[in-house]
Amino acid sequence: MKWQGRSWGTLGDSITAANGYQPLVSAALGFSAVRNYGRGGCPMTAGGPTDEGATVNIGRGIHDVLDCITIFAGTNDYRLDKPLGEWDTKDPGSLTFTGAYRTLIEHILSQNPACRLNLWTPLQRDKDGYDVDRPNSLGHRLDDYAEAVRRLGRSYALPVLDLYAESGLNRLTLPAFTEDGLHPNPQGHARIASMAVSFLERL
Repeated sequence: MKWQGRSWGTLGDSITAANGYQPLVSAALGFSAVRNYGRGGCPMTAGGPTDEGATVNIGRGIHDVLDCITIFAGTNDYRLDKPLGEWDTKDPGSLTFTGAYRTLIEHILSQNPACRLNLWTPLQRDKDGYDVDRPNSLGHRLDDYAEAVRRLGRSYALPVLDLYAESGLNRLTLPAFTEDGLHPNPQGHARIASMAVSFLERL
């Protein structure tokens, strides 16, 4: 198996915290240790009432030397009206989505350059009036956050699993793959895992 005996850390929101896709991926690829750092209701971006659980802050607190780390965030940044941020600033900070994501990537790779870091876009959603068509209060659509993840992958030469564009979860299929239009049910986690297995296998 590709990852036999290796360690995997998963960063993200409630979809990751649910620990639904990780056991399936681990069983298929042979990871010996899986660390779940997911925090429900929290975005990538720091600041505000979700600051403690922000993915950037959780990630900067990881001290384990892991062989593989996955970042799966963005849907809460869209829902909580987090600014996308600028690309060309030298000090990105962590109060915008792009800045926080860059801060986390650079922290992980400076601490653990041999780690196979990989980025996953948010899934499409249709919950609480927030879907793929509605812009948030800043005028950003969910795909704008997904596109930021894609661009970060290109910028840092990191592989991107584009669940937004390729998972098959959309407004027609979300009732079959999620509990509420956002959080995957067992079938949804199985779909994520099936894509993640082939994705991680090639890294």
